[in-house]
Amino acid sequence: MQSKTVAIVDDDPSMLRGLVRLLTTCGFEPAAYESAEAFWERNVVINAVCVVLDIHLPGMSGIELRRRLREADPTLPVIFMTADDSELVRMAANAAGCVAYLQKPFPAQMLIDAIEKAAA
Repeated sequence: MQSKTVAIVDDDPSMLRGLVRLLTTCGFEPAAYESAEAFWERNVVINAVCVVLDIHLPGMSGIELRRRLREADPTLPVIFMTADDSELVRMAANAAGCVAYLQKPFPAQMLIDAIEKAAA
């Protein structure tokens, strides 16, 4: 794997801090964004292993950001995460395209496994 960058988009500051610590400890280079708009404005096309993306964000949702990313870079893998799991949300996430769907809270190893799958 060439790039070690993993973009993280989540509006919860404590979740962002925790994921940054976890990924740094595991040898990744996390790039944290507090909103879909902040990510989109700074990284229309990014060089990352994947994007770890919260589904329920204020403003542009994670699903909408995924749709835009697919147009800009169809090969960029996305890992969705949500605290508000439902069949409808899962269906929307799968329809938008994701390599993994994680329900918060999730075990750290589950996220690392999903990132490694995305990088393969």
